[in-house]
Amino acid sequence: MSADVTSPAQDDAAHDGAAQDDPGGASAEERDTGTPHAKNGRGADEAQPYGLPGKPLARGPFLFGLVGGLGVLTAIALAQMVVASLSTIILVVVAMFLAVGLNPAVEALQRRGLGRRWAISIVFAGVVVAFALFGLAVVPPLSQQVADFVAAVPGYVTELSRHPTLRRLDAEYQILPQLASFVTGTLGPSLASGVVGAGLVVLDGVFTTVTLLVLMLYFLGSLHTIKQYLLKLVPASRRERTGAIAEEILGGIGGYVAGNVLISVIAGVVSWIFLSILGVKYALALALVVALTDLIPLVGATIGAVLVSAVVALQSLPVGLACAIFFVVYQQIENYLIYPRVMKRSVDVTPAVTVIAALFGGALLGIVGALLAIPVAAAISLIIREVVLPRQALS
Repeated sequence: MSADVTSPAQDDAAHDGAAQDDPGGASAEERDTGTPHAKNGRGADEAQPYGLPGKPLARGPFLFGLVGGLGVLTAIALAQMVVASLSTIILVVVAMFLAVGLNPAVEALQRRGLGRRWAISIVFAGVVVAFALFGLAVVPPLSQQVADFVAAVPGYVTELSRHPTLRRLDAEYQILPQLASFVTGTLGPSLASGVVGAGLVVLDGVFTTVTLLVLMLYFLGSLHTIKQYLLKLVPASRRERTGAIAEEILGGIGGYVAGNVLISVIAGVVSWIFLSILGVKYALALALVVALTDLIPLVGATIGAVLVSAVVALQSLPVGLACAIFFVVYQQIENYLIYPRVMKRSVDVTPAVTVIAALFGGALLGIVGALLAIPVAAAISLIIREVVLPRQALS
């Protein structure tokens, strides 16, 4: 009998060995292509209507460089998008910051028996009234001063034209005709364009304020929903602890905003009383300027004091000097007596960290960055104390 002939038992053993090598019973073509081989042409058409897939692309240097280049281009495009929409991002962040800051007032009204919608409506109405009162206190004095200056310009020109020294210089150098040509040819169009630009700035400010108020209202109404949604992104085993830390951070931000507003209100009220006693014109408007600038950390109170003292010094130099002395004394009282007592329960940040955070925030985002820097520093400090340090202690 020839050696090429095998018995049925040997065939079965060979078949069993092939089945053990390939448990799924896949053929050589199936192993090469990674797809099951159909038993007939019709089955192949139904299983793979577009044909059998080929082997995966080789991960060569060209493909690696192409993917890396596309990643760099995507990162650059995203950075440009962020830079282009930076003003909108800042507006959204400020609106969220204000909503978190006003939430304690809403919850205080809720504890008195009001529904959340009514509490939000009352708080939002108070914010709108505050903005309206600020506009009514500042805009009329400014417009009156501008109107008085415009009305006094012809008188100033007449007095200058009658001055003997100016008349002699005009006879020698024709100063008045040159001045008239300058006013009509250069100064007039420049003033007109400046007025139009100022009007556009005012309109942009009004639009930004309205947008900020609307965003703040939406964030205030959906604050609990946003918190619950973000907590769902955290693993269930860490959700309770993360929620407690988040509540602590939001409570600190709310306390900081409320405390900062309270300190500014105190500064504005005390300044208004002092300026009214001295008989300064537009005392309410100047006191509102002090209150507004006092919101800025570190340098806000100084800026407001310098501005108000300079304006008052234009009315009366002794009164301006008295205002400067008053603001120096009041700033010491605010820094060492009022601020520590108001802020001791809201933000737990050392003075050095406060100064550094305000400097970095002001350098990055200006006044908005300086306002947001201190509560952000407090949040980072809390996360480090509650998350990072315990992990380091266990390592």
